[in-house]
Amino acid sequence: MKQATSNLASQNIYVAPSRQAADFEGSVVRRMPANSRATRVLLFSVLSLFVVGPALGQAGKQVADKSPQSANASAASAHGTEAGKYVGAETCKSCHGEIYNAWAKTPHWVTTLNKEGGPSKQGCEGCHGPGADHVAGGGDVSKIFNPAKQSAKEVDAKCLTCHAGAHPNFDRSPHAKAKVSCISCHSVHQSKEEENLLKAPQPKLCFQCHSDTKPAFNMPFHHKVNEGLIVCSDCHDVHGTFGANNVKSTADQNAICTKCHTETRGPFVYEHVAVKAEGCLGCHTPHGSQNARLLNMPAIAPLCNQCHSGVANNTVHGMGAGSSETITCTNCHTNIHGSNMNAAFLR
Repeated sequence: MKQATSNLASQNIYVAPSRQAADFEGSVVRRMPANSRATRVLLFSVLSLFVVGPALGQAGKQVADKSPQSANASAASAHGTEAGKYVGAETCKSCHGEIYNAWAKTPHWVTTLNKEGGPSKQGCEGCHGPGADHVAGGGDVSKIFNPAKQSAKEVDAKCLTCHAGAHPNFDRSPHAKAKVSCISCHSVHQSKEEENLLKAPQPKLCFQCHSDTKPAFNMPFHHKVNEGLIVCSDCHDVHGTFGANNVKSTADQNAICTKCHTETRGPFVYEHVAVKAEGCLGCHTPHGSQNARLLNMPAIAPLCNQCHSGVANNTVHGMGAGSSETITCTNCHTNIHGSNMNAAFLR
């Protein structure tokens, strides 16, 4: 055996490790005492490194190579199963043609082009959920999500899966708390008002619930809402804010008013503290009033004296600031919202 191995080695012929190990074992065993059991155990361990080790490494590599393929196959199978639940908008159109044609004219139709979002974000099934069971059941209404038959909370959750970024505060809004859902104001399939898919134009839509506010816009002095000059959403964010009555939130809360009433905006060298503290609503009623300039009181002097009663009683102002119908505070304090010239707002 040793002679054969030597001849092969001299001819540069490769000998398998197992064969070399066998020759090595034979030669060592012949030299080893017969009663050396510990040596035999050590020898067996050494041989395992030559023979068993490479075999285990190869097997581990094969398992590692197969694992990603197996994971990918499982994922693909799961994706295929999920995708199989969706039938596509064209299938919906075959039964709901009239609704589909009206919906196709709305901004939501663009969801049919959302290839990245997958079938759960596309077309009709983006809102109504997978339709395979609905179709297989011959139009079984219990197998599809119908917003008209769901709770306000479920409808809002469905809409917010796409619109949460635009309306992050809706869940805390008075509308949500009153269970006024998205479809109470919006028509998803069709709308006479193309902008925002409203069911009716403002303020008619708002007055359906806020009937207590409607009379204010019929008062002698009012914001021109009924005339169409402004709309409710110019001042209110109906989807929720951190302010009361859904009034839009801004860094300077008076900006809701001063964006139109620019002459009162400032900044001024001498600020009227009331304007900065209480804001416009401290003196004015926003929707409508019987008083000129939408003031909270019919006469200016009593209005000012709510804060400046001490001033009204001194020698300068005590001759009728609170009683004269012709002399009012603003006869002298002309720049009452703020002044760049005089701390008393005289000019």
